[in-house]
Amino acid sequence: MSGAAEWSTLLAACAKVFTRPSFVLFCTLTSAWVLCPGRRTITRMIGVADPEGAHAHDAYHRFLRAGAWRMPALWRTLVGLLVPRLVPTGVLRVDLDDTLFHKAGRKIEGAGTVRDPLRSTARRVVYAVGLNVVVLTVRLTPPWGGEPLGLPVNVRLYRKGGPSHLEMGAMMLRELATWLPERHFALTCDGAYAALAGEALPRTHVTSRMRRDAALYLPPPRRKRGQRGRPRKKGRRLPAPEQLARRTTRGWIRTTIDVRGKPVDRLLLSRPVLWYHVCPQRLVVLVIVRDPTGRRPDEFFFTTDLSVVPAAVASQYSGRWSIEDTFRSTKQTLGGEDPQTWKAQGPARATALSFWIYGAVWLWYIEHYGTRPSWPTLPWYPQKCTPSFADALAALRRTLWRQRISANSSSEPLSPKITNALIEILARAA
Repeated sequence: MSGAAEWSTLLAACAKVFTRPSFVLFCTLTSAWVLCPGRRTITRMIGVADPEGAHAHDAYHRFLRAGAWRMPALWRTLVGLLVPRLVPTGVLRVDLDDTLFHKAGRKIEGAGTVRDPLRSTARRVVYAVGLNVVVLTVRLTPPWGGEPLGLPVNVRLYRKGGPSHLEMGAMMLRELATWLPERHFALTCDGAYAALAGEALPRTHVTSRMRRDAALYLPPPRRKRGQRGRPRKKGRRLPAPEQLARRTTRGWIRTTIDVRGKPVDRLLLSRPVLWYHVCPQRLVVLVIVRDPTGRRPDEFFFTTDLSVVPAAVASQYSGRWSIEDTFRSTKQTLGGEDPQTWKAQGPARATALSFWIYGAVWLWYIEHYGTRPSWPTLPWYPQKCTPSFADALAALRRTLWRQRISANSSSEPLSPKITNALIEILARAA
């Protein structure tokens, strides 16, 4: 099957989510999002996908603003395609975080003034106007190895006065668990979502950062026979993680952990503790990671999985960087912040759809190319051996442009010397 046919088959699996007219607009808009050079505003994408005006231009705006379709159903379809093909067995590793999509305008539905994490520092907080979205990704090791990929499987818009970030994260985890009733999950999140360890998430273990000054305790002592009064909920107070790392001289284990696809030597110290404020009902494993060279400060992680080895905890948290790479590629390479929609569901849907396309492009690329390189050999980069999302997007553009140019050409064969150069320029256009 050709690459263009595989992309069409992937989109065709989503037909049940839409009405027949809406499905045509969906296929046109998603392919245009991939092909469009420059900013991905709706009008620019229409000019690429529908230059002859087969549909009225406001039909595409209405599709996002008030179309008769639901984004959760579209996510469930992507999960049904992605997980069985790329992560068919084992514990499913998922990452959770939120990000800001900058927006400008007099009134954008769902936008608010929130802290800008990129421009803010410890001493100075910078605020920006935009859409604050909570994103859940599935982490997987690509066929070519190296850094893991984070493919989005759910996105929700945070609104002030509505569910909190923690509540939205828990809702998305429970929703994913209903879509995959036979799978177990290993959730990794930063310290802002550490409280999810105390939630009753189905078939899920949580790994996150622990505060340096966290109040830790031993487990409550066993109740004596005939003892009166209510049972104790916690045992003796322990030193805070930072103090524990400073005082402990024995028990450190030197091992190699995986940091974004590369082996790194670290010293590890672990012990089960009760972090009563966050997870009062069960113990967690505290893992302290120390750089033997002393260049980096100690880091403190925890997990609710008491059977996991400490090195796996440190490696699992370092792999959380894949979701940050997803944010960067969706915004910069795919232009997720570009669509100019203001009313009703338009802003939230356009943002979620950009993440959906990101996951769909990677799914198409992994299935079509596998470990084969899709990029031309460059004299200034001869050792390139792993693709970036820009390479995956260029490969799909190359396939779709070749199909469109061939379909609109005369019956006489075109010169490959001309068409290949033209298609390569279109594939790399930004």
